[in-house]
Amino acid sequence: IAGLYGLYLCFTSAKWQTVILAIILNEMAILGITAGAHRLWSHRSYKAAVPLQIILMIFNSLAFQNSAINWVRDHRMHHKYSDTDGDPHNASRGFFYSHVGWLLVKKHPEVKKRGKMIDMSDIYSNPVLRFQKKYAIPFIGMICFVLPTIIPMYFWGETLSNAWHITMLRYVFSLNSIFLVNSAAHLYGYRPYDKNILPAENKIALIACLGDSFHNYHHVFPWDYRASELGNIGMNWTAQFIDFFAWIGWAYDLK
Repeated sequence: IAGLYGLYLCFTSAKWQTVILAIILNEMAILGITAGAHRLWSHRSYKAAVPLQIILMIFNSLAFQNSAINWVRDHRMHHKYSDTDGDPHNASRGFFYSHVGWLLVKKHPEVKKRGKMIDMSDIYSNPVLRFQKKYAIPFIGMICFVLPTIIPMYFWGETLSNAWHITMLRYVFSLNSIFLVNSAAHLYGYRPYDKNILPAENKIALIACLGDSFHNYHHVFPWDYRASELGNIGMNWTAQFIDFFAWIGWAYDLK
């Protein structure tokens, strides 16, 4: 409800700077998932220097989809037990469940059982991710909600109501953008690489998730940092982000 009211405020009383900031922060938050939690930490499809890891950890905190450590555990389970009872957001249970329903109910016993078997040694040895996990509540809360609300108020005199509700709009939008990969990209689209799995190439979710919905390809070749055949560079902004940091030397060993 707060997000919907924020959308209304974007067209009525909010200052344009507040709207632009929300758009920028939304893209940063999504990159924190796609380039950070997903392609870097879950799949180790490239390596990142510490400064880039810190940037991605901050971006990931903007997204606030639990800590990156928890996100990686769930995603590794998702690939290992895709669309079975061992998959946290099993798409065979329908669109709503895989989109958001799995967060509203108790975990399936098989998810709890299989989660303990996932190798997370590389993640638990990462000091950047350990920091985020240790200080998750104050740090993620500050990055995701407090600062995006205070900045418009301090720098260009935005009202508290406008700043807060547009922050909530940005948060809800980034959540659903990533959730579309779990739901729409597992149910709708074409399957040129493996017709026997649910993940599909879904162009509807493509723009929202910055190139992470070439999903049939990704589940067949999860190690590819581009998560798409030949990069599909025109619509794969996450790959372009990684390529930029590879150019300056902060991303390397791209697979």
